[in-house]
Amino acid sequence: MSDQTFAEFGVPTVLSTVLAERGITHPTPIQAATLPDSLAGRDVLGRGRTGSGKTYGFLLPVVARLVASGRKARSGAPRALILAPTRELVGQIEESLAPLAAASGLSTRTVFGGVGQNPQVQALRKGVDIVIACPGRLEDLINQGHCSLRDVEITVLDEADHMADLGFLPGVRRLMDQTPKDGQRLLFSATLDKAIDVLVKRFLVDPVTHEADSAQSPVATMTHHVLHLQRDHRLPVLVDLTSAPGRTVVFTRTKYGAKGLARQLNRNGVPAVELHGNLSQNARTRNMDAFHSGEATTLVATDIAARGIHVDDVALVVHADPPAEHKAYLHRSGRTARAGAEGAVITLMTDDQVKDVRDLTRAAGIKPKITRIDGATHPVLKELAPGERNAPGAIVFEQSAQPAAKAGGGQAKSGGRRRRRSGGGSGSQPAGRQGQSSRSGAPAQGSRGGGQSTGQARKQGSTGGGSRKPSGRRTSGGRGHSAASFSSGR
Repeated sequence: MSDQTFAEFGVPTVLSTVLAERGITHPTPIQAATLPDSLAGRDVLGRGRTGSGKTYGFLLPVVARLVASGRKARSGAPRALILAPTRELVGQIEESLAPLAAASGLSTRTVFGGVGQNPQVQALRKGVDIVIACPGRLEDLINQGHCSLRDVEITVLDEADHMADLGFLPGVRRLMDQTPKDGQRLLFSATLDKAIDVLVKRFLVDPVTHEADSAQSPVATMTHHVLHLQRDHRLPVLVDLTSAPGRTVVFTRTKYGAKGLARQLNRNGVPAVELHGNLSQNARTRNMDAFHSGEATTLVATDIAARGIHVDDVALVVHADPPAEHKAYLHRSGRTARAGAEGAVITLMTDDQVKDVRDLTRAAGIKPKITRIDGATHPVLKELAPGERNAPGAIVFEQSAQPAAKAGGGQAKSGGRRRRRSGGGSGSQPAGRQGQSSRSGAPAQGSRGGGQSTGQARKQGSTGGGSRKPSGRRTSGGRGHSAASFSSGR
């Protein structure tokens, strides 16, 4: 963090006050590096690892410069455009932007597919200052005549390298070609490669480049471990790790694997939700709401979530399936140790994956500690995920008579649903594991990463040994470990 305050970097008082109310008083390195130039109106190319604070690095200048220009948004013509690769990331950006925009009298609108377009069309028709969008839906609305980019004063491209990975660059180029050539452009990315260089040369004018921290330099507070185990030990180990206090994100290589593993964790009393491309937008929003609030303590995801989610206080990231390449490893791992918090990253490795994992970690620039274990009774599990093991029961979503709300923001709301729990009771333990009520070196109040600030469901989960006790009705009858494989990556 910088010793200087946001105000000393030129951030308007009204915006620095909003940040201070949220406990944010000093810029991160990427913010400190880019803010002077972006606030001055220059084109900026910023590289920083995931979790480094890039979002406020571009939101602050977007809001400040729109306020300074003093124009009024015209119907169908936003004044600022922020492009992001996934719906989840669009939602996260909007969440960070909302208080800044409200304090400055600016309107915002999210635009993405998977939901009805009517609320988006109506908002654009009324006039909106800032649009945060995924490229595909925005192009659709432009082609239908609902939106024009002729008035865009400042354009932001977030997670540019992920845009390239997903094949979105042709659409991004078409959209940026429609913005005024004299407008300001800010491009942020975790890595810079040839695909990104094409965008820089085509759209940025005399850009200032800032590389506050490399994507290949692991966070100092993040520890990396590899657990060498037999294939049939993976599920018991995952149940043990996810039964510890705190939020956990588990990555699988396939959609099928994510769905299957989430189901198996729930069968063993771990409240888990899934996130992958086969889910409807309503289901994705519902599952992320449950994870944010703490009702679900584990998120099982494919790489769609490696950049698409920003959840504070994720204490543990587990690669149940090692990713195919090192950039995915780094971005997956970036879900923990955010904003200076501590976190651990664990990769499960079977005998046939030894060479792949060795090559992967070498390319990522890390030297993990490798431990051979023989199941869920190994003491290293308690070291990596300290605290009392607790399996409060599965999370089950039930639709009420009312359909998912037609949200004015075009996103599904969790209202109109009733949630209940079934499965293992609060005293259930993973097979072969006896929970302990105390642990050495644990953070205060028994939560890994201290992550109990969001959601009423976690209120009781940070006392004593830090056992998880999300709210919700539980019933007995949890089933034991399933022998079925959760991965289809072979």
